Amino acid sequence: MVLFTGAVQGSEPPSSAAAQAFEPVGFLIRTNYHGWTNSILLSNGRVEAVIVPAIGRVLQFRFAGEEGGPFWENREMDGKAPNPESQEWGNFGGDKTWPAPQSDWPKMTPRAWPPPTAFDSTPVEAKVDGFVVTLTSAVDPHYGIRTHRELKLDLNRAVMTITTTYEKVAGRPQVVGVWVITQVKDPIAAYASLPDFERFREGYYRQSDELPAGLKIENGLLSLTRDPKASHKIGTDAGTLFWVGKEAVLRIDSPRKVFGEYPDEGCSAELYTNPDPLAYVELEILGPLRKMIVGDTITRASTYTLLRRTEVDPDLEVRKLLSH
Repeated sequence: MVLFTGAVQGSEPPSSAAAQAFEPVGFLIRTNYHGWTNSILLSNGRVEAVIVPAIGRVLQFRFAGEEGGPFWENREMDGKAPNPESQEWGNFGGDKTWPAPQSDWPKMTPRAWPPPTAFDSTPVEAKVDGFVVTLTSAVDPHYGIRTHRELKLDLNRAVMTITTTYEKVAGRPQVVGVWVITQVKDPIAAYASLPDFERFREGYYRQSDELPAGLKIENGLLSLTRDPKASHKIGTDAGTLFWVGKEAVLRIDSPRKVFGEYPDEGCSAELYTNPDPLAYVELEILGPLRKMIVGDTITRASTYTLLRRTEVDPDLEVRKLLSH
């Protein structure tokens, strides 16, 4: 059922009746997405977000009318419900939030893995207000935190903004930070735009025994590729990450704050590559840590911009986007 329909104005007024006929139109509908009923398809006529409250994820972000996008989805999990009692992680794909630092999980919960249940393996409530969708989780029994994720699409651009808020409603004080994980398809390359004054001597913080495949840093731009045989992870002090595919580019921006302590020795962005057979990469954004008491909230906003490829060289593509 269509809940809201309206024309989305372009950045420039149409110059003819023909131009008006192709003016992008936004809409929001409830749909069955790969077996998950009551999913939400939100479109501004340029891009679309697929939201699946049943698994607590934004499962896809794509150009309007297209079947696929840069987000990785695990088709083996289609239509399945999350199981908070499982000892195996329900790896659905898409975009989600976990509490940072991960090293505190075994101190707060009975297990170090999978992630805390209310953050990862329980359904969320979806509230629709016009073109804004807010996902609200249950209160995590160990952290005493409820998450709110407000998603909206820019009316004039191929941009999605997700604002993630942690609300402390119960339990003892806890140092925590917002962590947003976006699983994306195997890229041609993934990138991090490093600041002029880097925190890390090598430009990154190693988080796995071996470094990622193809890792290089040139003139403030870190790039890597996925190793099909082993997993790898590094952290950085970046505020902008890129996924470059064959035909499209996904840019994620979440500027690093000047002040504040960040998890994982000061990381504000991390990149993880997964081996076969699940061919995906994670682009991860982290916010500063804060000691939360009941009544406190912390918030982290990320913008996701989807663009068509215009350059043959992926490095040149990313540098061109950074120069704008």
